[in-house]
Amino acid sequence: MSTPHEPTNGSSPTPPAEGWITTPLTEELLRGALELERTAQGVQPHRLPARARAQAADGQLAMAEAQPSGVRLVLRTRATAVELDVLRTKMAYEGAPPRPDGVYDLLIDGEPAGQTHVPGGNVMLMDMATGSAELQPGPVGTVRFTGLPDRDKRVEIWLPHNEMTLLVALRTDAPVTPVAPGDRRVWLHHGSSISHGSEAASPTTTWPALAASLGGVDLVNLGLSGSALLDPFTARAMRDTPADLISLKIGINLVNTDLLRLRAFAPAVHGFLDTIRDGHPTTTLLVVSPILCPIHEDTPGPSLPDLSTLDEGRLRFAAMGDPEERAAGKLTLNVVREELARVVKQRAADDPHLHYLDGRKLYGEADHAELPLPDALHPDAATHRRMGERFAELAFGTGGPFTG
Repeated sequence: MSTPHEPTNGSSPTPPAEGWITTPLTEELLRGALELERTAQGVQPHRLPARARAQAADGQLAMAEAQPSGVRLVLRTRATAVELDVLRTKMAYEGAPPRPDGVYDLLIDGEPAGQTHVPGGNVMLMDMATGSAELQPGPVGTVRFTGLPDRDKRVEIWLPHNEMTLLVALRTDAPVTPVAPGDRRVWLHHGSSISHGSEAASPTTTWPALAASLGGVDLVNLGLSGSALLDPFTARAMRDTPADLISLKIGINLVNTDLLRLRAFAPAVHGFLDTIRDGHPTTTLLVVSPILCPIHEDTPGPSLPDLSTLDEGRLRFAAMGDPEERAAGKLTLNVVREELARVVKQRAADDPHLHYLDGRKLYGEADHAELPLPDALHPDAATHRRMGERFAELAFGTGGPFTG
């Protein structure tokens, strides 16, 4: 499937040396994406299919699903050097310090073997005060890994979890072949920005990626920043995605968007689970409630950025609801946990493959005292590692619902 490289329209910012091979970017080389969109500039990995994207009409979701959290190139090769041309789109916020560049993680035969960033690319400048966004275009950049061992090996390049990434070209100094899926179980997970990766240090150190590595499974991560909202099109995407294990982390986005009231919440959860069960009637399915988030434990949403903190070079969120509004059906995290536990217990009477996990077992009060949420909503890199290890122990460990 590999062909000698021929430069095309200057799409590569640095023309490769003679003897390099360009390999077409196809579905067989990518894991963790539900769909590839071919554009005039390159290949866009999507974590939701076109039908779902067409029904969303939401800029936040469009951005989140195109950020390739959990998406990686997986190939076999003797190559000692790999180059990947990409066009990234990096987020920036008016008045806030620049965000760190996205990280590309290299694994060789499953072991960490390098990290790098890519220059160039677009910048999406967001104004938190007005909600406006401006796209500042930039050039294609090249990801390079050199000095790889000269032997047949499995190579994985994990794409940044927090930057939209358009794949332009893949070059190596030896032929490339795809890797068959093998006998590892597939874990399909859906959640909020915390599952998406939030402030994790790199794509292989988001809590779901860490848990998948410790559990010995292949991850399909549908953690969608700001968009774990029990959308029917997400449930249908999960229904139609092959999986051996499924988990849902539900709650924080419903509270911090103030989207639903109590009357609608439980039926929406039932409907989401019903749709998944249409395609996965007996697959192990774990429902995970929210981790501890003090601003929303007993205070409804919405949560909005505290713009005054930008003057201090940081961004924090605040809960704008009134605790008294719980009487009118507004959701808080404690209300969500109580309802999720009730729904799962009710359904589990007829569904022995359905399980519940209180998210505070992943991150609770003692953890918050040691590792507080830096912006009052999102875990930092150390907390992602802790959550990944905890989930692996609780879900994949002895007696856990995902035990092989």
